[in-house]
Amino acid sequence: MQDIYLKNKQLMQHALSAIIKKRRLAKNKSISLISAEIGMTKSMWADLEKSIKDPQLSTLWRIAEALDIPLSQIIIELEKNLDDFTLVG
Repeated sequence: MQDIYLKNKQLMQHALSAIIKKRRLAKNKSISLISAEIGMTKSMWADLEKSIKDPQLSTLWRIAEALDIPLSQIIIELEKNLDDFTLVG
């Protein structure tokens, strides 16, 4: 069961990373600029885009603000990209 959870968590992180990166590039912002706008280190933002970090809700909220979109939009895109996804095995 733990293996399924870890695999699904990784899938979710990859999908979230893709959304964050796509949205940042659409805004034509560098990692340096967008991370500075919300007081996040460049390395932390880069780690999020590389699926290395699993952001807390408060961090995800800051990311949504930096991307100038509602947090719910990130969740909607995540659900759409993952379709019938679940973290429960």
